[in-house]
Amino acid sequence: MPRHYLNQPVATSTAYAQLHGAALGVEFDRDVSHLNGSFGTKTVKGSLQWYFSFRDIDQRVRQLYVGPDTEAIRQLVHKARGAAPESRERLRALARSATVLGCLPVQRKHLGVILRLNEYGFFRAGGVLVGTHAFLAYANQLGVRWVGGEQTSDVDLAHAGRNISIALPATLRAQPHAALTTMEEGFLPLVQYRGSAGASCRHRSEPEFQIDFLTPRIADNDDPIVVEHLDVALQPLRFMEFSLEGVQQATLFDASGRAVVVSLPAPERYAVHKLLVIGERDGAFRAKAAKDLAQAAALIEYFSDTAPEPLQDAWAAAIASGPGWKKRAMQGLRALRAHDPRLAALLETP
Repeated sequence: MPRHYLNQPVATSTAYAQLHGAALGVEFDRDVSHLNGSFGTKTVKGSLQWYFSFRDIDQRVRQLYVGPDTEAIRQLVHKARGAAPESRERLRALARSATVLGCLPVQRKHLGVILRLNEYGFFRAGGVLVGTHAFLAYANQLGVRWVGGEQTSDVDLAHAGRNISIALPATLRAQPHAALTTMEEGFLPLVQYRGSAGASCRHRSEPEFQIDFLTPRIADNDDPIVVEHLDVALQPLRFMEFSLEGVQQATLFDASGRAVVVSLPAPERYAVHKLLVIGERDGAFRAKAAKDLAQAAALIEYFSDTAPEPLQDAWAAAIASGPGWKKRAMQGLRALRAHDPRLAALLETP
């Protein structure tokens, strides 16, 4: 069977690690350097997360999500008040160097949208990048290059919405609708829903360029959901909550040197989620099922070669979540077995 990924040289992985560290520093300084407050940790679904708490001008205590409890985050917290901020020019140089050394950049127009959403607080308010852009980000994060070169004309984003059991306890407002509609080229909401922008926006002059906002479906209802601190509705998607547990951070960048830190699902959960939704794709969405399968296979092959336990744990968690979950998981497993039996065997191993 052909390989789904190739390992990158050590220099390429090092370039990304340096870029990510610098991007975290810039983002961190922008968030907390001008505020008086304190750092603390909370355990969310068994995972330790860092927050910065401060009192806003309305005297309400608010929290900025800093990141998971990693060595890089702990170092940033330690030197938050004493270190000079990372130079943005240095960040730009590192992003260009990473591109030259073989790291995978994001299309310029797509990064522009993600940067804009970050400026309007989407990721600090609990937003998560999902879909193919997350899959592309894993290549740099894991030190690999995907075979086949996935591309997409959509930017898919998710938020826990009303699902408090998985939501990082952010209390900040975000304005993704305002972020998109005030961009120079502009995006238009496809529909309005209960006084808010709908869950999808489309580029004025490139109708195939679409932004979708997703959330877990917590009831048997596909109507968009409006939450208090966002100015867009969220489209419920079955099994989405599985990808929103154990969220981590990555840095996206383009060839010009712009870079941004985003939140995205843990790669092992992303892979299992792709298998879960294969059975949900029918009719006009069958082409997306093929892409879901290819992305799941690439990540499963990576875990098979490196550390299978996180993937197997995620798979076990999915099939233990209920009969409906197990039914869809088995449909995904059958599709994987037909695509590449050796990868299916990894999930079939007790």
